[in-house]
Amino acid sequence: MGGDEGVRVMMAGAALARRRHDGLRFTLFGDEAQIKAALDNHPNLRAASDIVHAETVVDGSEKPSVAIRKKSSSMSMAIAAVKSGEAGAAVSAGNTGALMAMAKVALRTMKGVDRPALAAMLPTLGDNDVIMLDLGANTECDARNLVQFAVMGAAYARVAFDLDRPRVRLLNIGTEELKGTDEIRDAAAVLRAADSLSLRFDGFTEGDKIGKGDTDVIVCDGFSGNVALKTAEGTARFVTDVLRKAFTSSLRSKIGFLISKPAMHLLKHHLDPNNHNGAVFLGLNGVVVKSHGSADEKGVANAVHVAARLLEEDITRRIAADIADIQSLSAAASRLEQPAK
Repeated sequence: MGGDEGVRVMMAGAALARRRHDGLRFTLFGDEAQIKAALDNHPNLRAASDIVHAETVVDGSEKPSVAIRKKSSSMSMAIAAVKSGEAGAAVSAGNTGALMAMAKVALRTMKGVDRPALAAMLPTLGDNDVIMLDLGANTECDARNLVQFAVMGAAYARVAFDLDRPRVRLLNIGTEELKGTDEIRDAAAVLRAADSLSLRFDGFTEGDKIGKGDTDVIVCDGFSGNVALKTAEGTARFVTDVLRKAFTSSLRSKIGFLISKPAMHLLKHHLDPNNHNGAVFLGLNGVVVKSHGSADEKGVANAVHVAARLLEEDITRRIAADIADIQSLSAAASRLEQPAK
C-alpha cells in the first residue's frame, strides 16, 4: 500500500519481478479489494500470490512511535510474516522511519550487532555500483558501529557484486590518516588490523569521490550518509534539468539534442534511481528491503530482485559469521592489551 502511486505500481513491479524470478511467491498485504482489482492486469502474478487483508495503513507522515502501534497495518503484518517464517523477506515502499522501527522491534538485531544500518547502491563510473551505509538509520555512531557497518556492507557487496574481498573505505573530510573524528580514526585502526576479514580496507574517501568507482563499500554515520545521498540525488536531478533546459532553448540546441540523443539516453539510464532501487536494513534477523516511494514498476521490481538475491545467498548467515570473526579479533586484541600479572 506504500509508494506515491500505491497498489497499481507495487503490483506492476511485483509482476515484473515474477517474470525475472519465476520461482517467487508473493503474499500481498493491504486492502484486498484494491489488490484484487490490480491483479486483474497481472494473471502471472495472481497465480503466484496470496492476499492478506489489512485493516489499516501506515501514513507517510506518521511518526514511528505512532505507526509501530498499528499491529493490523499492512506494513506491520508483512514484517510479522518474516518473523514467523511465513515469508522470506518483506519489501515496502512506505514510511521509512516506521519500517525501520517495526523491523527492529519485531526482528531484533543480530547477535553481535549493536545497530542495524540502512544500505543502498549508488551509481559510479566504475564497473560496479557502490554500496553505502548508513543512510539515515543512526545519526550518531561510535567506532564500534562503523566497524560493524563495514563488515555488514562487505558481506552485502560479496553477494551483490560477486567479490571475494570488497574494497571498503570510510567517508571522511580528507584521506590523510590524521583527518576526521576520533570515532572514524578508531574504526579505521580496527579495520586496518583485521587482515583475516573478507574485505580490503582502503582507508578514507571524500564526498566528491563517492561516484568515482574505486571502492565497493563506503561507510559513514547515518547523518553524513543521508546528507550525501540527498546531495547526490539532487545533483543528478540538477544535471538532467539543466541539460533538458539547454537542449530546448533554441532550434540549434534541439538539433544538437538529436545528434547526442544516444549519449543522453545512456546518461539517463545511468542516473535513473529506479535502476538502483532497493535499500536494505542490514543487521536484523530477517531481510527487509525499502523501495523508494517514487519508484516506478521497474524500481519496485529491482527492490524485489534485491530481496530475492539476499535470500538466495543467505545474507543473514554471512553477516553473522563475519560479525563473529570481528568479535574474535577484538577479544584477542583486548587480551593482548591487558598488562601481564
